[in-house]
Amino acid sequence: MDGFVATFSNRLDAKGRVSVPAPFRAVLAREGSEGLYCYPALDQPAIDAGGERLKSAIAERLGVFETFSQDHETLSTAFYSESRLLKIDQDGRIVLPDEFRALAGIADTAVFAGQGFKFQIWEPKRFAARQDAARAHLQSVTRALGSRRRGADNGDGQA
Repeated sequence: MDGFVATFSNRLDAKGRVSVPAPFRAVLAREGSEGLYCYPALDQPAIDAGGERLKSAIAERLGVFETFSQDHETLSTAFYSESRLLKIDQDGRIVLPDEFRALAGIADTAVFAGQGFKFQIWEPKRFAARQDAARAHLQSVTRALGSRRRGADNGDGQA
């Protein structure tokens, strides 16, 4: 797989530096990213992060709106005005800006959670709650799909 997968926890040092997991750095390198593109997640107390594929996905999402429309302006403000390009040092670390740490509630440990074309950076307890909520939602979706399938079944095992 060539995306961001798995979950890693890393401690911040006294200067607010944290190591980006090596598998994530490898993905960024394959994408040709010069740093780590980050912005506050749109709907969670976390930081969205990634490289060239994330930036392309944002441009694609914005492309469905007329330039200068209210929707385009709102999304581009959310994606770009608070974004940062964080430099990864020779030891594989980034400095998490204070405003990002405050937004996500990160004090001494950061969780890096893969999401394919991007990843998120979380405070550990908040991520555990998010993971529980995601599993519960997935279970309800799976059950709903199973119910629909059984409803389409005409009784002889064939739809």
